[in-house]
Amino acid sequence: MKLKSYFANTVEDAMALARAELGPEAMLVNSRKASLDARHLGAYEVVFVSEMPDVASPEPPGSVIPSKRSHNDRLTQQMSELKRELEGMRRTITRSALAPGVRDASQDGSAAYHVLTANEVSPELAREIVDAAEVRSGGGSKLRTLRRTENAEFQRALAEELESRLLVQASLGRGEGRPQIVAFVGPPGCGKTTTLVKLAVHYGLAARRPVLLLSIDTYRVAAAEQLRAYANILGVGFQLVETVGALAQAIEENPRKAMIFVDTPGLSMADAAEESPLSQFLSTRPDIDTQLVVSSSMKSADLSRVVDRFEAFRAQRMIFTRVDETGSFGPILNETARTGKPVSFFTTGQRIPEDLEAATKERLAELILRGTGGEAQSAA
Repeated sequence: MKLKSYFANTVEDAMALARAELGPEAMLVNSRKASLDARHLGAYEVVFVSEMPDVASPEPPGSVIPSKRSHNDRLTQQMSELKRELEGMRRTITRSALAPGVRDASQDGSAAYHVLTANEVSPELAREIVDAAEVRSGGGSKLRTLRRTENAEFQRALAEELESRLLVQASLGRGEGRPQIVAFVGPPGCGKTTTLVKLAVHYGLAARRPVLLLSIDTYRVAAAEQLRAYANILGVGFQLVETVGALAQAIEENPRKAMIFVDTPGLSMADAAEESPLSQFLSTRPDIDTQLVVSSSMKSADLSRVVDRFEAFRAQRMIFTRVDETGSFGPILNETARTGKPVSFFTTGQRIPEDLEAATKERLAELILRGTGGEAQSAA
């Protein structure tokens, strides 16, 4: 047999390398994040086992063919036994890594826990979801006696439990009055401006509503000019305001607009958001729908820090951009569960206005269960 580790920046890429070298019959033994000393080779490591190819020299004349066939049969039997042992070891290792409350879970529950944590759902939240899904699907000792690797009832219960914990609210504006005012805040480079334009097209122009674009981003070079160019293309109004007072005045002077979209400067971790005049203004305006725009490709810990950093703005909802640039969507669930803020929209590329989706529980649950980690676990 041949046991070998492969490294890549995603589990899926590492598996592709292994399949290319070892062939489709190779079996995945384990997948995990690479250790620190091997991190330069790739962010993830997968371990595969496969049968070594027969490279023995040709049989000399007069050799006994039945003897060779018998030898190959023994090798095949030994390989089958080895695969069963390795699969048992994999399940044991997975269970031993689980929290105490999950170690006694069914095989389906253990696999689901691995999928969730591989997609960066927090271990505590993953344990709660698995436990609740087992209760939904029948639970108790009966479920723990199952030995099938796929249980349709459990998978349905898992998706339902996951959806019940996702907070989604795909809307813009607050209340029924006019104008509906939406401000977009977030760190630099998260895609606020392009997201604003996509939403302005879909929920303003497409609905034949008069739209006004405002920019208070005077920090980034040519930021206002970029939005001005979009406004000219779309045929909508645009104003650049340099102060919070000017922003308030621009809003007051346009009561007939159906929707007003406000672009704001990106604040880095070094900026004091709570001391920003803009955060003080937006947090005290109940008529303004402030939405936090963050990238889906951020690490879970960094995402939490950014969300906490922008708490001074009192954002009502979160928009996740660059969904196409990541395979782990657990941090989205972590943040909605931790903060109680619903997800409104997410973007899936750079095209304007196509790459925009209204968030739904079904879509987010699918992303979490079938992201890179989920695919790797299914392949295992």
